[in-house]
Parts: sequence; C-alpha cells; structure tokens
Amino acid sequence: MGPPGGAPSARRSAGVPVAVTGATSTTGGVVRSVSAFFHRHPWAKLLLLLTPAVLWLGVLYLGSLGVLLSYSFFRLEEFTGLLVREIGTTNYQQLLQPTEREIVLRTVAMAAAVTIACAFLAFPVAYYMARYASPRMRLLVYLSVIMPLWSSYLVRGAVAWRSILAGEGVLPWTLEKLHLDGVLRFLLQAPLIGGQSLVQSKLSLFIVFTYLWLPFMILPLHAALERVPGSLLEASGDMGARPWMTFRRVVLPLAKPGLVAGSIFTFSLTLGDFILPQIFGTSQLYLGQMVFTQVGVAGNLPLAAAFTFVAMAIMLLYLGAAKRLGAFEAL
Repeated sequence: MGPPGGAPSARRSAGVPVAVTGATSTTGGVVRSVSAFFHRHPWAKLLLLLTPAVLWLGVLYLGSLGVLLSYSFFRLEEFTGLLVREIGTTNYQQLLQPTEREIVLRTVAMAAAVTIACAFLAFPVAYYMARYASPRMRLLVYLSVIMPLWSSYLVRGAVAWRSILAGEGVLPWTLEKLHLDGVLRFLLQAPLIGGQSLVQSKLSLFIVFTYLWLPFMILPLHAALERVPGSLLEASGDMGARPWMTFRRVVLPLAKPGLVAGSIFTFSLTLGDFILPQIFGTSQLYLGQMVFTQVGVAGNLPLAAAFTFVAMAIMLLYLGAAKRLGAFEAL
C-alpha cells in the first residue's frame, strides 16, 4: 500500500499542480451546471440570445424614434431660435399649408412612378432568370444586376448619369443624330416631367431613380418567381389558359410577395432621398430635401422631425394596404 496522499504525490511527480486540477474540475462543473440549466429551461436560452438584439432595437432604435417624435411636437422660438419644449401641433399645422402639402404629394407621386417603372422593367429580367436562363447565364445576369451596387452611389447617380444627360452628353447627341431632338424639346415643355434642360427636369430625376433602385426590385422578384412551381404553369396550359391568363391568374399572384418586397425598397428609398433632387430635377423641393434643409440649414429640428414622420406614416399606410391585400402571406 502506498502512503496516505499518494494520489497528490503522483500528480506532483507527473508535474500537474493540485490547485490547477481542482480549478479545472470546478470550472467544468460550473459549465456543466449552466449547460444543464439551459437544457432544462429552453426559454432562458432564448431570452439570453434575444436580449442584446431586443435592447438594441428597443433602446437605441425605437428610443431614438421616440425622441424624434417628441421633438416634432416642440417648436422654435420665433425671435431667438431657441427650442421651446412645449407640446403642440404647430409643426403639423404647418405641414397642412399648400406649399408643404404640395411637397409631400410631389414626393409621393415620384416614388410611386419610380416603383411602377421598376416593376415593369424588373419583371421580364426576373422571369427570364427564374425560368429560361441556364445556370451560367443566370449567374451572368445576376452579376450584371448587382455589379452597379458595388460602385459609389454618387458615382453612379451624379457623375455617370449627369454626363449622359448633359447638353453634350450621349443621350442628347443620340437623339439629335436620330432627328428625335424635337421629341426631347416637347418632353421638356410638359409641365409634369419637363424643366429648363434635360438634366434639370423631373424626367432626368425619374430616370436616375429608376436606374439606381432597379436592382432592389429585380432581386426579391426573382426570388419569388423562382419558387413558382413549373407544374402550375403546365397545368394552366393544359387546361386551355392562354399565356396572358396564366400570367394574370397564376404567376402574378405568386409573385406578389416579391413585388411588395421590392416596392418597399424602391418607394422608401425614393421617398427619403435628398441628394439626387439637388443634382437633377427642377427647383421644386422634395420631402428628403425639406428634412435636410430644416436640419442643416434652418436648424429647425422640430419641423424636420414632423416631415420625417410624414414619410414614415406614408410607408405605414402602404404596408397596411399591402397586408390587407394579402401580399405578406407567402413571405
């Protein structure tokens, strides 16, 4: 028989300190106890995983929106320009004035026009990618769609398209060579889309917005069309439905979630943009420009907050209408 305490002596002779071994076993026991607790209580594991995200969303994101909403009910002192923290509806009453109301309607009309144009342009591309393109061609088209997103927003919008639409740019030169410059002059004289020149017109702003946000419509629409079973299209044809009826009764309802997802991007991005309307377009202001002007120029944060919540209210109304139409059922 060995002497008492032979096991610790063996550990010392092996070069393993007793204290380290004890600490390791204690740590392992704590880990096993914690693991067993979370195994017996799955809700605790879910709570631990969700707490950081909920704190970030609730405190930083929703909290900042709450502060912004509270600012929209404050006002600036007329003579001193100081913030008066008194609850009132002065800013929202100002939004009902004809000038501000026209800005909101102009912005919504531009966002709706861009969204509709993106939907019409994106559907053939997305349908070709989902139904007819080979894997290699699908990859090529997919890269062609997302590659513009790798470059700077200002380079694509301001530099590239301004050089195309300028007086000596590619588009006016091409129209002149094709003897279509009269059509351009007619468009510039139209009150809804015209302006002083092609660059300084609503038409140019519409073109650039559509170009910039088109990938955000193609990608979700392609994802929705890819999930449409080919057997449904074949069954529709076998039952005597013409291609247009198949598209209207089968393809379009199943593609509705992709259209709604893409329209959320295109509509909201157009609604809040304040850079491109300063580069293109006419002297008429848009909603994003008003927010930027009130914050950076006039220093009227309460009025800027009110304009911001007008844009958010418009998006909430749109999402509510889309939900009532059942657009989110397949998401």
